[in-house]
Amino acid sequence: MRWRVEGVERIPAQGPVLLASNHISYFDPVAIGYLALKGGRRVRFLAKAELFEGRFMGPLLRRMGQIPIERGRGDAAALGRAAAALRSGECLHVFPEGTISDGLEPMAGKTGLARLARASGVDILTVGLWGTHRVIPPGDEKPARWRTPITIVVGESIQVGPDANPRETTDQIMAGICAAVREARRCYPPPPSGQRDAWWVRSPETARLRSCRGKVAQAQLDAEYQGQQR
Repeated sequence: MRWRVEGVERIPAQGPVLLASNHISYFDPVAIGYLALKGGRRVRFLAKAELFEGRFMGPLLRRMGQIPIERGRGDAAALGRAAAALRSGECLHVFPEGTISDGLEPMAGKTGLARLARASGVDILTVGLWGTHRVIPPGDEKPARWRTPITIVVGESIQVGPDANPRETTDQIMAGICAAVREARRCYPPPPSGQRDAWWVRSPETARLRSCRGKVAQAQLDAEYQGQQR
């Protein structure tokens, strides 16, 4: 890979760290692992429980210390294990969208990460990834696995107080991730002139917040976005 990492100095060398990024490829955990190592840390993931059911993958993930979580069920046990890892000073990563984005754009987040941050008292470092979708692409697209550019941007830190609203906090987290994704896309090498419409290309401006707070909040965001485009 041709790695470009911006903002790695924002990762604390010691103590609990809670990372959150967009999710566009099965290669994303490798990129996050690389980022953590650049920051002098080893990272654990909250990963969907289905991955632990495989005959080979399951034991491997458990031996690596990854934490299974049942998506869409408010898995209190998984969040409890994650909080315990943070209390012991570990580095933890969560994909707040809960799954890979089909359209490569950031989606609305789930509230589990906000609840974890509120319970543990640990700030969230937002991260934007771009280029990983070319290594393990969606559907039938051809992978690019030789000297593929991958850009990682560590963005703003989101503070979560003990009285924070989980849905409002989730939108704050995803807004920070969207900003980091926009910067990662700006830093990414442009495609050759004959490939400007390549499947993997996206404009930085289209990485914008999709609210988890319902249709009214989304309508307000859409109106603000349209106003900015005029």
